[in-house]
Amino acid sequence: MKAQSAPTKPIEIISSDAAIGDEATHLAAVRDMFAAIAGRYDFLNHFLSLNIDRYWRRKVYAQLTSVLADDNATLVDLACGTGDLALKLKSGASAKVVGADFCEPMLVIAKKKAAERSLNLPFVGADAMRLPFADSTVQALTISFGLRNLPDIKKGLAEIFRVLDTGGRLVILEFTTPVIPGFRPVFNFYFRRILPFLGGVLSGSRPAYSYLPVSVAHFPDQRSLAKLMRGIGFADVKYQNLTGGVAAIHQGVKP
Repeated sequence: MKAQSAPTKPIEIISSDAAIGDEATHLAAVRDMFAAIAGRYDFLNHFLSLNIDRYWRRKVYAQLTSVLADDNATLVDLACGTGDLALKLKSGASAKVVGADFCEPMLVIAKKKAAERSLNLPFVGADAMRLPFADSTVQALTISFGLRNLPDIKKGLAEIFRVLDTGGRLVILEFTTPVIPGFRPVFNFYFRRILPFLGGVLSGSRPAYSYLPVSVAHFPDQRSLAKLMRGIGFADVKYQNLTGGVAAIHQGVKP
């Protein structure tokens, strides 16, 4: 059944010195956009990425096996969407895994998927700019394809830093800048022209998939994001390019 598409306002990229009012406007528009495509989100993720997104999430999982084996640890999957990464992380894990997102229609689907798998996996509504977790209470936090949607990336990273415990780990999975010269123009043509058209037709919401390449274009490249993380206070910052730099995993530790 095709999800009904709600009217979606164009998304304006907010600068790092955005005011709270601008943040609220940005977040509301992004929330409405994702609500409009929630029913087709999983299908489109897998179809438009040729299922490579599953491989990327497995790479994130592989970075966190030690935390997931600790029954005293709490791991938060922020901007969890329909729960694919959170479900992967919780499967076989001893640690407590919590999915958090600000889009209720996405969380409804995530909760249903967890129930179908009989997983004890809570999902909570959460604004990434003001997380509902106390200081230094989270041992690991993941955010996949969500950091670029924040109205203020620096402030969002600082909020993540706040809730992480000493020694806590941040793992970011995000679209980035392809690093293979010959591959870059081919990918850019697909990403900027073909994907928005296909995504718009199949989801019924062209703005959502037109927004995707725009948001990625405004997102820091691999080195810039690593530098930003270090500026917040993260230590042992590193990144790994995936699929020729189409996406990358960034990691950091709260010292």
